[in-house]
Parts: sequence; C-alpha cells; structure tokens
Amino acid sequence: MPLRHPLLYILMFSLFAPWVAAYAAEPDLPIDQTTTVDQIADTPGGIPAVVEADFLEGNANEIEMFGNAILSKGDQSIRADQLTYFQDTDDIEALGNVILQQHGSSISGTQLQMNMETSKGSMQQPNFYLAENGARGVAEAMLIQDKQHYSFTQTSYTTCPADDQDWTLRTSGLLIDRDRQIGTTRNTWVEFMSVPIVYSPWMDFALNNQRKSGFLSPIFGGTVNGGSELTLPYYWNISANQDATLAPRIMLKRGLMLNNEFRYLEPRWAGEAHVDVLPNDKLTRQTRSLVSLAHQQKLNNQIGLTVDVSRVSDDAYFRDLASTVGDTSRANLMREGILSYNAHDWLATARVQHYQTLQDPAAPIVAPYARLPQLTLGTQRYIRGANILFAGEFVDFSHASLLNGKRLVLNPSASYSLVNDSGFYVTPKIALHTTRYQMGANNLGALPNTIRNLPIVSVDSGVALERTGSLAGIDYAQTLEPRLFYVYVPYKDQSLLPNFDSAQSDFNFTQMFTENRFFGSDRIGDANQLTAAVTSRWLDQITGGERLKIIAGQRFNFINPQVNLVTPATSSSKSDILLAASGQMTRAWSLDSEVQYDPNQSHLQRYNLATHYRPEAGKTLNLGYRFTRNVLRQAEISTQWPLFGRWHALAKWNYSLQDARILEAIAGLEYNQSCWTLRLVAQHFATATQQTNTSLFVQLELNDLLRMGSDPLTVLKQSVPGYTKLNDTPK
Repeated sequence: MPLRHPLLYILMFSLFAPWVAAYAAEPDLPIDQTTTVDQIADTPGGIPAVVEADFLEGNANEIEMFGNAILSKGDQSIRADQLTYFQDTDDIEALGNVILQQHGSSISGTQLQMNMETSKGSMQQPNFYLAENGARGVAEAMLIQDKQHYSFTQTSYTTCPADDQDWTLRTSGLLIDRDRQIGTTRNTWVEFMSVPIVYSPWMDFALNNQRKSGFLSPIFGGTVNGGSELTLPYYWNISANQDATLAPRIMLKRGLMLNNEFRYLEPRWAGEAHVDVLPNDKLTRQTRSLVSLAHQQKLNNQIGLTVDVSRVSDDAYFRDLASTVGDTSRANLMREGILSYNAHDWLATARVQHYQTLQDPAAPIVAPYARLPQLTLGTQRYIRGANILFAGEFVDFSHASLLNGKRLVLNPSASYSLVNDSGFYVTPKIALHTTRYQMGANNLGALPNTIRNLPIVSVDSGVALERTGSLAGIDYAQTLEPRLFYVYVPYKDQSLLPNFDSAQSDFNFTQMFTENRFFGSDRIGDANQLTAAVTSRWLDQITGGERLKIIAGQRFNFINPQVNLVTPATSSSKSDILLAASGQMTRAWSLDSEVQYDPNQSHLQRYNLATHYRPEAGKTLNLGYRFTRNVLRQAEISTQWPLFGRWHALAKWNYSLQDARILEAIAGLEYNQSCWTLRLVAQHFATATQQTNTSLFVQLELNDLLRMGSDPLTVLKQSVPGYTKLNDTPK
C-alpha cells in the first residue's frame, strides 16, 4: 500500500536499497508516494539528488515522478509535469512544462533529456533566460553540451523585457559560451520594430562587459569637410593586457583613411600608439597622416621612462579631419622623452622636448622653444622642524629663428612653520634664486652672458576659526579663514636677460599666494607686497559636503613694481580685488563664480559665472558667462532635458559676443526605450579663425548587442557637463 509519511519512506528505502540492487534481476517492486521528498545518496559522481513530487513510484534504478515534479542536484534543478530519473546512469527524462535552472539562468520547454552528471542533453521548443545580461529568447531546439555551453536552432534573441519586442536577433544557430561569456550566431538578421536592418552570416557578441575580438558596429556619419562617412572598426583582443582597433574610415569627399590604435598594459610599462593614414586625399591631393606614441615604463624601482611623441603630415590635419572641438584646436604637438630618477628624497629628470607647431594662416603663432636637453634636480629634507628645499635646472634652449641659449637655475630655500593649538600658523621662508645665462646662436641683440642672484623672503600666516549653527533646517559648520602673505624681492634690472619661457601669470587666487608674478625662470618680479584674503565655508554637518565657499582677496604693494615683460608694471599700490563664490547650494543647484574688480579704474576687469541644475539623471541645465575686458565675452548654455514621453533634448550654444560668432552649437534628440536608444545630434564648431565644420550624428544603440551609426557620446560628454547616458542608469 502507499506510504503516506516521507520519513518512513526514506527509512525503508535506505534499508532495502542494497538488497534490491543485489537482486536486480528480480521483478520491479512498485513504490508509491504522494507529496514526497526523497534524498538519494548513492548516485554517480557522489553528489546527492533530491526529488519531490505529488506522486512517486519506481524501484532502485528508476523513479517516476508525477505532478509538480522537482529534481535537484548540485547547482541544477529541473521541474516538470512528469519526470523520470534513472539512478544507475544519472539520466533524466522530463515532459510537460519543463524548467531547467543553472547558475541563475533558466530554460523552459516541452521535453528534456539530460544526464545530471555531465549535463549533456537536449530540449524541445526551449524558452530561455540568461542571468548574465538579462537576455531571453525562444528556439526550435536546444543541445546542451555542458553547464556552460548551449546551442540553439532557429532562434529569436533579445535583451528587451518580456513585454517588449522592439528589437530581435533572428538566427539559424546560436551558441552560448558561458565560460568565455560570448554568444555566436550564424545566418543572422537583426530586426528593429519588426523591420530587418542588418544581416550577417556570422556574428558574435559579449554576454557581459568583457572585451572580445570582433567587428564593432559600423559608424555612419558625415561632416561638411569630409562628406558622408562610413567607419568599419575591428577590435582585436590580443591578450588580457594588449588590444588593437583597426578602423577603416571611408570619406566620400576625401577617400579611404586607415585608423589604427594599439594599447598595452604590463606590470612595469603601459602605452598607446596611433597610426592614421589617408593616402592621396581627393581634396588636397596629398597623403595625410598622424603618428603618436604615449609610453610610460619603470626601468627599476627608482628609474622611469616616459615617451610622448606626436606628428601629423600638415598644419590643417586636425582642422580637416578631426570631429571634436578639442582636437581641432590643437596647435602644438608634443615630442618629448623623459628619464626620471626618484629615490632617497631626491628627484632628478632628463628631458628632451620639441614641438610641431600647426599654423593657422589667419592667426600665426610663435613656435615654443625646444629643450635639448632639460635637466632637473630636486630634494626636500626636514631638519629640526625646518623644511629645506633645493631645486636645480639646466636647459639648452633651441629655436630656428629666435635667440638660442643655455640657462642654469639654482634655487635653495628654507621655511619653518609655527602652529599653535588655536589654529593660528606663521611660516617664514627665505630663498635664493640664482640664474646663469650663456648666449648662443641668433643673438641679434648682442646680449651678454650674465648671472642674476635674487634673494626672496616671504611670510605666510593665517588662522582657521569655526562655529556651528542652523540655517533652513540644516545643521552646518561655518569657518572663517583669514590669511596674510608677505613677499619681498629686491629690484634687479632684467632688461638684458633673454626670455625663453616666462610670461605674466594670470592674477587669481592661486597666483596671489606665490612669490613671483611671472611663471618660468627668466623673470623674477620685484616685490614688497602684502596679500590679504579671507575664506568662509558652510559645511553640512551630516554629509560633510561644502554647501558654500566665499573667498575675497587683494594685494597691496608698498613699492611700484618695475620688472615687466610687454605691458608696463602696475603703478598702483592696490591690485584688483578678487571675489569668488562656489558650492553645492542645494541638492540640485551648484554655483561656480569668480569676479575680478579694478578699484583704480572702478570697473570689472573679468568675471566668470556658471551655474548647474541637476535634479536627477537625464536632467542637467548649465548656464555660463565669461568676460575679460577687451579680450572676450562669451555666453554658454547646455542641457540634457526630458521633453515628452521618452524623448530628451540635447543642446549647447557657445557664442562669442566679442567676435559676433558661434564657437560651438549642438542640437539633438535622444529617445531612450527599455532596450534601445536613438540619438540624433548635429554639431557646428569653429576649427580655426575663419573656418568652421559641421558634423551629423545618427546612432541607434541596441542594448547589450550593438551600436549603429555615428557615435555622438564623446561629443556630448565633453560639451554638455553632467550629460548622462540614460541606458547605463539602473532601470
């Protein structure tokens, strides 16, 4: 009679199983059970199988389960209306509403045959879900090679949610390799909105975000300068630490350009190389090319090597062929090698540096000096609380048309910080700046070899005060940080010294607390001055975030500075007043502003205002205005903002009121669906003083599969601060 209690069944089965196995030739002994769980210990491989069903019958070698049948073994489980388990071979046969679950993925079908030990088997009419990327699909049949490898025939595949079938990959064969996290198809159509848009006899794609070799999505686009374009990139995953991208770029007006990138990353060295070639440009009738290498290497624990080399075939290369504002504005291409030594508080470098200067005929510039070579030596020591610094430099400056020469700089200094418990500090410092010049070729002014010695004395002091309070229901800590910085440098006539690398520093909150109003070593400004500034911060006591920071500062001259470059030195005892305010005003609003006011002429000399509104992902509004008297007036607005439904607007407008000219303009739309995104973007920007370019981007991205069209993401991230790629945000 049927055994109603599962524990009694388990006990009897464990007692009689050896006897039944020994007399397998005897007639089968029926076993009936309802609502039963059975633990079977003696199975091939030694891993126990657990079965559960509404009704169970069988013998020592074969168990049949009916109604809500479940068989679990290791990390696999099988559910079905009817399930037969063969204990001697570890095979199973399942019929009706079959569900196979492995590693978070599930496959359902009408019929399954599988070996639980090897996981080999087959299923009819499978409906599958992959945990790696949330993909799902249906097929006519599935062949299971093992737990990590499945193959499907006549398959429909998508990463869209269950109630969405906007895009589908239809293929005669699909192989899922969970070891390498790769899907491979053959005879494949990609359908978008039930319309076939791409065919490929062979295709593979990643099941996660890992790198893999293969053709990337083609890039369609166009510019005014190059016409319609098509790029077919191929990504080669050479090894875990090396890869390359080969990207033929066909430009209707110019021809075929070959873009090649190679990257490598080793424990002691890393780098990136580019070789781009456009043979016989149809418009210029010349071969255009770019070669670049950026390499860093540690030769040992103390010695490092850096190489940064770039070269293009002609001055107009980036203006004609680049597609971003940042590239088209490049004027000097670096060519340098640096050998550095860093050990035992000493840092030494040997540099060879040269530039390729790309000239704009409407606005020519002077090429920088080459350094052939530049040697530096520096150290820092603390002796009885004093901070002892030494910086030394030797440079051989070379130029085709300007004065050549050699310069040696020795700059030792010593400072000592005095700090008390109340937060007050005073740091006196004394330094000696020694410079020796030896003139070389192109000495048209007959400048003599000379030595300049200048002592520099400074005193930095300040205090940090703090109080707590509450404002608008927010507990905050407010600081008050006054600071005084005094500098004395005696006057030395430097009109007969060459100028290889010095220029007037921009007056700002960083520069006003330095000892020299010039950068570079060829000019040391005379000074007897005091800089006074005060900073106040409002800090959120819960998050520690800086809600608001306000700074005000001014410099007071006790003498009239006499050392200058091009513009006469100021004769006023007061510098411009600097004011700045910045911070995260609210959760969504932030502010960044700086104002420079000239009290001697009672007008604004410069101001920059920028505010950002970012209440959530996909919503950003940036407003800015920049003004420098007689130099520039620029207004800027950029945004990513929802319009209606799933549509977002993308825009940027950067306009020069000084020149009455658009510097950059972007207009676009982005549609973000649950499993795909469409981007339509137009960009217009200045590439030179009298030259502009317009680019069009149309991109369809099918999540976790491919991107089709020209990619505007780099442009949007650079041009619209706070831009969010919406299909990367959590759903």
